Amino acid sequence: MEQNLHESRKSYEKDALLEENLSNDPFEVFSKWFQDAENDDGVEEANAMGISTIGSDGFPKSRIVLLKEIKDNRFIFYTNYTSEKAVSIANDKHICIHFFWPSLERQVIIKAISQKASREKSASYFNSRPRGSQLGAWASHQTNVIESREELEKQLQEVEERFKDQDVPLPEFWGGFECEPVSFEYWQGRPNRLHDRILFDKLNGDWNSKRLQP
Repeated sequence: MEQNLHESRKSYEKDALLEENLSNDPFEVFSKWFQDAENDDGVEEANAMGISTIGSDGFPKSRIVLLKEIKDNRFIFYTNYTSEKAVSIANDKHICIHFFWPSLERQVIIKAISQKASREKSASYFNSRPRGSQLGAWASHQTNVIESREELEKQLQEVEERFKDQDVPLPEFWGGFECEPVSFEYWQGRPNRLHDRILFDKLNGDWNSKRLQP
C-alpha cells in the first residue's frame, strides 16, 4: 500500500489557549472544554475518549471508550474485566486518556492511575443501561476468538432465554474503572503549526501549569 498525504493539511485558527484566560485548576479547564464540545454541532460524541495501555507483549494499544462520569476528580468508564484493556490495567495501572475534538481544534491528553470501581458503583451504572446492552455484556466474551457473527448472535439468544422475564444482573466479569489524573495537557491548534500547549502536573500535591513548545 502506498498513499501520499503531503498536501493533506489545514490551518488551525479557531481559538487560542492563553494563560490569562485559564483557571489554575485543570479540572475546571476540562469542564469548560467538555461543555464546549457538548455544545458544538461538529462533535458527535464529546465523551468518546482514547484509552492507551501497555500489553503483556510490551506494545501500547489504544482504543475508544465512552467516559460515563467524573466523580471525586476521577474519570470513569466501564468494560468487561476479561478484555485486553482490563487485563493490561491489572498488570500496569498507568494509562493515558486522550480526547480529540477536531471541530474545535482541541485535544486533551491525561496521564492517570486506574483502579476498579466498587461493585456498588458498577451495579448502579449497569442497572441504568438499556436491556439490550445488559444482555450484550453477558453474551460477549470480549477479545476471545469467535467463528462467525452467527455464533455471536447465538450466544445472545442463549442469554436472552436465560434471563427471560427477569432483570439482567451485573456480571462478575464486568464493571468500571476509576482513573485518577496525574497530569493534563491541553492543546489548541494555532496557525503555522505554532500550537498552544499547556501542561498541568502536580508538585507537592498542588497543580502547576507550564507552557510547552509546539
